[in-house]
Amino acid sequence: MRRLALTTLTVIAAITLTSCAATPAPQADLDPNAVIIDVRTPAEHATGHLDGALLLDVTAGELQAALPDLDPEAAYLVYCRSGNRAGAAIDLMKQAGFTDLRNLGSLEDAASATGLPIVQP
Repeated sequence: MRRLALTTLTVIAAITLTSCAATPAPQADLDPNAVIIDVRTPAEHATGHLDGALLLDVTAGELQAALPDLDPEAAYLVYCRSGNRAGAAIDLMKQAGFTDLRNLGSLEDAASATGLPIVQP
């Protein structure tokens, strides 16, 4: 009985953690005119970023400050280191009225999903 309970809890935890992970958007359904936003820090961005990505550090408030200048009708593809900050950025953008938003997850996931190269310093 105890083993069954432990197994059940393990399965529930695994499902919960899997559902929280950022899933890269498949390349086929991405808007080719979408604005790509890197919400990492400038130091992270300097180590490598997607070609053409707009750097708006969400932890420093740069994204929040830029929202009035961004087109709420445009499509946005957002990435960070793991997908967590991108998710938070998307939540902020949704609250501001943006609707066409995709979390691309990490830099590597974003490069894979978009087919864009990673610019290295």
